[in-house]
Amino acid sequence: MKKWYESLFENYGKKYDDESYTKGTVGECDFIEKEIDYDKALKIIDMGCGTGRHSIELTKRGYNVIGIDLSDSQLERAKEKAKAQNLEIEFQKHDARKLPFKDDFDLAIMLCEGAFSLMETDEMNFEILRNVAKSLKNSGKLIFTTLNGLFPLYHSVEEFCSSTTDEGNATCRSNTFDLMTFRDHNITTVEDDFGNKKELECNERYYVPSEITWLLKTLNFKRINIYGAKLGAFSRKDKLTTEDFEMLVIADFVSKI
Repeated sequence: MKKWYESLFENYGKKYDDESYTKGTVGECDFIEKEIDYDKALKIIDMGCGTGRHSIELTKRGYNVIGIDLSDSQLERAKEKAKAQNLEIEFQKHDARKLPFKDDFDLAIMLCEGAFSLMETDEMNFEILRNVAKSLKNSGKLIFTTLNGLFPLYHSVEEFCSSTTDEGNATCRSNTFDLMTFRDHNITTVEDDFGNKKELECNERYYVPSEITWLLKTLNFKRINIYGAKLGAFSRKDKLTTEDFEMLVIADFVSKI
């Protein structure tokens, strides 16, 4: 039986690109470039690349990027978009919990809940981080966003999602936040590229900063910085607050396990 995140992204490439949360690509890539000192010799892996928006934008700027995802339709859309722009980008299908890479990349990006926090157990989410760490070189850097566990303690996730959702986009309702597991359970309704409506029982894991820090320290990351994640405007100047729906995590290695 397929998991909700597998069903959600089936035949959902074109519609996905219309979602409001995909509109910050250029600004997010501006931030990534600055973080790696505009070094085009670096090798980058885009985890949970979806329709390839960050992979494509970074490739257009001269970077060497490989995009990986679990969804065939999302990868197909990514390949179509790259081909239309005459870009050669390697897109591969992989489960982020079981990656074949080791010491291959200088930078890993995992944005807009790309893989991490969608898994059904904390152990599976940790496997994603562990595989990312394994894929990076000793001097590697990880930049990712994840759901801010401080937000649902002060705000309604359902109200936030409805206020930031444009007409025709995926909608969430019946949100229930579990204080024991820090998971938000909801009913997500989405229309795929063929006009078929799907209603899925979803749940995502929200993390507090201390959890993320501990998980990354377990994997031997050294400098771990966490900020508020503003759509299309990532910045080290944005201190994380309870108003931030997502947090931006930047981690560097000291040595590998």
